[in-house]
Amino acid sequence: MDRLGSSLFIGGKWVPSRTDKHFDIVCASTEEVVGTAPEATPEDVDAAVLAARSAVDDPDGWAHWDSSKRAATLEQFADVMQQRGDELGRLVTLQNGMPTTIANLSEVVAPPKLLRYYATLARSVRLEEERVSMSGGTTVVRRVPVGVVAAIVPWNFPQSVTFFKLAPALAAGNSCVLKPAPETVLDAWLIADAAAEAGIPPGVINLVTGGPAVGAYLVQHPDVDKVAFTGSTRAGRSIGEVCGRLLRPVTLELGGKSATVILDDADLASTVQGLFPCTLVNSGQTCMLGTRVLAPRSRYDEVVDALTAFASALPMGDPFDLHTMLGPLVSSRQRDRVERYIALGRKEGRLVLGGGRPPDLDKGWYVSATIFSDVSNDATIAREEIFGPVLTVIPYDNEEDAIRIANDSRYGLGGSVWSADPERARAVASRIRTGTIGVNFYDIDYCSPFGGIKDSGIGRELGPEGLAAFQQLQSVYLS
Repeated sequence: MDRLGSSLFIGGKWVPSRTDKHFDIVCASTEEVVGTAPEATPEDVDAAVLAARSAVDDPDGWAHWDSSKRAATLEQFADVMQQRGDELGRLVTLQNGMPTTIANLSEVVAPPKLLRYYATLARSVRLEEERVSMSGGTTVVRRVPVGVVAAIVPWNFPQSVTFFKLAPALAAGNSCVLKPAPETVLDAWLIADAAAEAGIPPGVINLVTGGPAVGAYLVQHPDVDKVAFTGSTRAGRSIGEVCGRLLRPVTLELGGKSATVILDDADLASTVQGLFPCTLVNSGQTCMLGTRVLAPRSRYDEVVDALTAFASALPMGDPFDLHTMLGPLVSSRQRDRVERYIALGRKEGRLVLGGGRPPDLDKGWYVSATIFSDVSNDATIAREEIFGPVLTVIPYDNEEDAIRIANDSRYGLGGSVWSADPERARAVASRIRTGTIGVNFYDIDYCSPFGGIKDSGIGRELGPEGLAAFQQLQSVYLS
């Protein structure tokens, strides 16, 4: 890793940055510096985009390869990523504090699985379709690569989210400039090395590092053809404005404040056992989590007690310990943000669990699992994304009231409905305005579209729709 500390991956090579300015990568659980990376200059970004453009425009290059040849190379990429899985998972946990059990289920598994899935799609999707035109001639409808893709990814699930973008973009024949979050660069460097080992041609994947200024310059670069971004709604709104002005395609997967709706017939013992992945996974630093828990007034105290028992039993500590379920937050800045919301929550609801730092962990940016009851859906802690281990329990009167409250949000990304009657839960789920929702569980399906509505974003990733998002349509009219 040391040799990469001052380098960027451009045109298939590790090249020194044009700057002496670097930033530290800090371990979330120990607060120790574990690496440094260069703050890429505009000239660095120009070089990366030029390499990507050259790869796309090469008449014998990646974009013009037969789909089956590209697919075979993606499968080789998957093999290399799988071989490096243990190291990738370790680096993610080292940087952002994700418990290793969760990293092994998401960050280690996602890259090879997504590469193989999109390799299969690349072989099967028809790139040309003949249609009989109304004038009696023929039109050939072609699916062609978008071109140069700027992929900007967050720190919370860096490997998964990177391959939400890279796998379909590469399968469609595009080239990419990847900018990871500054908190999680070490694992991104391994992606670049793995791509070179797997035979991905020079310029097809390029890597630049840095903060928001680097991302902003990349987004508005005149030679970028599409932007794929995952991050905060605030940043996504700015990116969307730039892309709108430039008439540039963009996919935005943004924030959330989803609802976990517990219906009055739910079996609480089985319900709380299934709630972790859709409420508190990764210490709440997950965009689609249902951190607004809607509970029927008739069973409100029972639900609060069950949630409190569930959350208080989650082991918190060293993220490398296989028993740990809740690790630290990613940074001191993120912990400060969460603690400000907790302070506000003390005024807006009743604190029934947590609300502070665990006394036995004096290193690392830890915040205890926190639950507020007696919260109105109008409260700030029920309206704004906190991105930490904080749940609000909101009462409702009846099924119609639950649906109304669930929909009363500027976000619409995830959610879940829990009931002893799956058909009843499904009927309620169908009336909640959100991009994805689960019935008696929640898990992202790589074969189906994922994304949000309202302030949760624009466009979809994953599934065949995720591949289509990196293709343009061209109609060729034949007489």
